[in-house]
Amino acid sequence: MKVILCLSFLLGSDYLTLSYDLTICKLQGNFELNGLYKKGDIVLGGLFEAHLKTVHPELTFTSKPEQLRCESFYFPAFQAAQTMAFAIEEINRDPALLPNITLGYRLYDNCVNLAGAFRAATALISGVGDTFTDYSCTGTPPVLGIVGDPGSTNSISISRMLGLFHVPLVSYYATCSCLSNRKQFPSFFRTIPSDAFQVKAMIQIIKHYGWTWVGAIASSDDYGQYAVKTFIEQANTFGCIAFSETLPSVSTKAQILNIVKTIKQSTARVIVVFSSGAYFIPLAREIVYQEITDRQWIASEAWTTSTVILSAETFSSFGGTIGIAIHSGEIPGLKEFLLQVRPVFDSNNNLINQFWEEMFNCKFQLKTITSNSSELKKSRICTGSEDIKSTQTAYTAISNLRESYNAYKAVYALAHSLHNLMSCKSGKGPFEYNSCANITSVQPWQLLHYLKRVNFTTHYGDRVSFDENGDTPAIYDVMNWQRADDGSVKIKTIGLFDESAPAGQELTLQEDKIFWHFDSSTPPRSVCSESCLPGTRKAARKGEPLCCFDCIPCAEGEISNHTDSIVCVECPPDFWSNPRRDQCVLKDIEFLSYEEPLGISLTTVSLFGSCVSAGVLVVFIYYRNTPVVKANNSELSFLLLLSLILCFLCSLLFIGQPLHLTCMLRHVVFGISFVLCISCILVKTIVVMMAFKATLPDNNVMKWFGAAQQRGTVFCFTVIQAVICIIWLSTASPVPFKNTKYQNSKIIFQCNVGSITGFSCLLGYIGLLASVCFLLAFLARNLPDNFNEAKFITFSMLIFCAVWIAFIPAYVSSPGKYSDAVEIFAILASSFGLLISIFAPKCYIILLHPEKNTKKSLMGRAAPKK
Repeated sequence: MKVILCLSFLLGSDYLTLSYDLTICKLQGNFELNGLYKKGDIVLGGLFEAHLKTVHPELTFTSKPEQLRCESFYFPAFQAAQTMAFAIEEINRDPALLPNITLGYRLYDNCVNLAGAFRAATALISGVGDTFTDYSCTGTPPVLGIVGDPGSTNSISISRMLGLFHVPLVSYYATCSCLSNRKQFPSFFRTIPSDAFQVKAMIQIIKHYGWTWVGAIASSDDYGQYAVKTFIEQANTFGCIAFSETLPSVSTKAQILNIVKTIKQSTARVIVVFSSGAYFIPLAREIVYQEITDRQWIASEAWTTSTVILSAETFSSFGGTIGIAIHSGEIPGLKEFLLQVRPVFDSNNNLINQFWEEMFNCKFQLKTITSNSSELKKSRICTGSEDIKSTQTAYTAISNLRESYNAYKAVYALAHSLHNLMSCKSGKGPFEYNSCANITSVQPWQLLHYLKRVNFTTHYGDRVSFDENGDTPAIYDVMNWQRADDGSVKIKTIGLFDESAPAGQELTLQEDKIFWHFDSSTPPRSVCSESCLPGTRKAARKGEPLCCFDCIPCAEGEISNHTDSIVCVECPPDFWSNPRRDQCVLKDIEFLSYEEPLGISLTTVSLFGSCVSAGVLVVFIYYRNTPVVKANNSELSFLLLLSLILCFLCSLLFIGQPLHLTCMLRHVVFGISFVLCISCILVKTIVVMMAFKATLPDNNVMKWFGAAQQRGTVFCFTVIQAVICIIWLSTASPVPFKNTKYQNSKIIFQCNVGSITGFSCLLGYIGLLASVCFLLAFLARNLPDNFNEAKFITFSMLIFCAVWIAFIPAYVSSPGKYSDAVEIFAILASSFGLLISIFAPKCYIILLHPEKNTKKSLMGRAAPKK
C-alpha cells in the first residue's frame, strides 16, 4: 500500500506544495529567485538586497499568482554579494585554511521584501533539486550556514525559522538590538555592531556637544523602531526628546508634510534619524524643497554613507550632517575581481546579467517568461563585450568598504569555524563521548558550536569574534558631510567610536576637521531652556518636558554652587549666602564694638559723664567744710558721686564683644551701682524730711536717724540688690549667645540674660526704690527753705523714672546691638539726670556764688506765699 502525504503552505503570494510518499519527495513548484551560484564540497548561502523595489502581482483569486518581480538594481548590494564570492575564492586558494575542502556558494536576492527574503532562505536550506530521497540525512545539507540577511526585519523572521534547525545565520548589516536575544534567535550572529552600540555612539556625540533638546525620526520597520526606542530611553537620562516621528515604509504626501511641519515648529536644532536611505528619501526631498537649512542632522549607519541622499542638491539642508558609519576596511585584490565579472547565461547566475543590463542600460536578446518583445525593440542590445573598467559606479567604489567588508568577515567567520571543526582531535571533541564532527557529513548544529567560539584576526588586522549574544565588538567611524574643493560633496571621517576603549574614552573626535553648516561655523545650541547658572535652581514648567524649565534665584540663606541645580541648599547656621547665591560665607557677627561710630560715641559720653562726676566729687571734697557741702550729710553726697561714677563706667561693660565675664558683670554692676545711687538719694530725701520735722518743738527724730543709721540704710538697700544678683547668677547667669534667628544675614552676638525673672527682679527693685524716693521727694518739695534739696531730688527722680519707663519698650523693640545701645543710653541719660538735677545747683553756688554758701543763706526761710 502506498501512503502519500501532501503539505501545502503559502509564502507571500505563492503556494509551495510538497507531496511525500515512502520512496520519494518531489517539489510541486519552484520560486523564481535571482542569484549567484558556485559548486563546492561545502556550500554557504547568502542573502543580499540586489534590488530595492518589489512589484507584487495582481491577485485575481482565479488562477495561480505570478512570481514577485524585482526592480531598481542596487550596485552596493551586488558589490557585497561579489565580495562574498571573492572571499570564498580567496579561502579556496589559501592552503592553510580548510585544506582539501572547496567552498561553494549560493546567493539570492531578497528584493528588500520580507516574503522574498523568506522564500530565498527556505530555498537555501531545502535545496533546489526537484526530488529528494535521502531520508537518513547522512550527507551535508544544501547550505551549512547563511551570510545575511542585511535587513533587521527580514533577519528576525528568518532567524526564528533557522533557529529551529540550528542553521547559523551571520548577518553583515542587520543591526536591530532585538536580535541579541539569544532565547529567540539562538543561531543568529552578526559582523556589524548592534544598534545598542550605535545608539550609545550617537548619545556620546550628543552629550559631547551638550545637546539636550533633540528630535527623533525613525522608519517604521524593526530597525528604526527598536533603535529609536533605545535612543529615547538613553537620551532621557540627560536630556529630552522634543518630538518623535515615524517614517512609514510607504509614505503619502500628507504624512511627509506632517513630519516636516513638526520639524519646523520644534525648537530642537538637532534631529536624529534612524532609517535606511530608501525610507528617508521622500522626507529628505521635502526638507530640501521647503528650504529647512537650520538643523543639525545626526545620521544612523543605514544612511550616513547613502549616495542616494548625499548630493549637491541636498547639501543646502543636509550639509554638515554627522553620522555613524560601519568601520571601513580594505580588501586588496577585490577591485580586480569585481572588474572580471562577465555575463553568464545560467539561470543560477542570472543576477550577473541583470547587473550588466543595469550597468550599461541595455537588454540581452533572450526569450524568457518575463520578456516583452516591444520593450526589447526600444532598448539597446547588450553584447557582453562592454567595457566595465570604464565605468564609475558604487559597484567599483572600494575606497571605503563597509557593507562589503562586513560580508567578507562573515564568510571568514564561517570558514574559520569550519577549520576549527576540522582541527578537532579524536577523543577530545566537544560532542557526545568527546567525539568530533566529520567534515564530509558536517551538520549546521555542529558548525554552530564552533561559530560561537570563533576568534581570529583577518589578514588586515581586524579581530573577529562574537560575544554570548552573537554580537561583534563595536567600532564605528564618525562621518561628516562636507563640500570638496572642486564643489562636489564628500563624506569625511572625523572620529572613531570604540566600545572596547576605557570608560570615557570611547569617542574621539577631530574637532578641527568638522564642517558645521551654520553661519557661525560652530556647533549649534539645541536646548529647550538655557542652563541655570550657580545661584539659581531649575523649576519645571507645568505640562512640559523636564528639559524645559525656568531658572529661579535661590532664596536668601540658600545657595546652588553648580550649573543646573535642582534644589538650593540651605547654608549652615553660622553661614549666609553671598549676593550671587553661589557660596555660603560666614555671617557677619554683630555686636556693639568700640570701633564703630555708635560705640565710640557712647564710650565718649560715658567717660565724659564719669569725668564730670569725678570733677564734682573733687569740688565737693575741696569745699567739704562749706555749708552747701556739709548740709544733708556730706558722706552721702560723696557716696552718691562715687555711685554715679560707677553708673557711668558700667555702661562700658555693654560695649565690645560679649564675654562670659562681661555678661555676668554688666547687669550686676549696673544693678548694684544704681541701687547704691538711688539708696543714697532716698536716704537724703528722708534726711531732708526729718530735718524739717526736727525743727519743731520737742521733736528729737534726728537722733534716731543719724549718720550711722543713714549709712546702715544705704548698706541694707544695696545688700538686697546684691542678694538678688547672687541668686540670679547662681541659678541662670547671663552668658554670651550667638543669635542666628533674629536676623538671617547676621549673627547677633549678645548676652543672654539667662533668667528673665532675675533680670526683672533687678530692674523691679531699682524701680521700687526710685518710686519710693520720688514719692517722698514729691511730698517734701514744698518744705520752707531757700535751698530745699527735695525739689531737685523730685526732678531728678522724675527724669530717672521717665527714662527707664521709656527704656522698656525701646529695649524690647530694638534689634541686635541696638538693644545694648538703648540700655546704655538709658543708663547715661538717667545718670546725667541725677548728676545735673542734684549737683548742678550746688556747684553753681559753690563755684559761681560763694557768697550764698553760708549757713544763714541756707537756713533762711522762704517768703510766705500770698
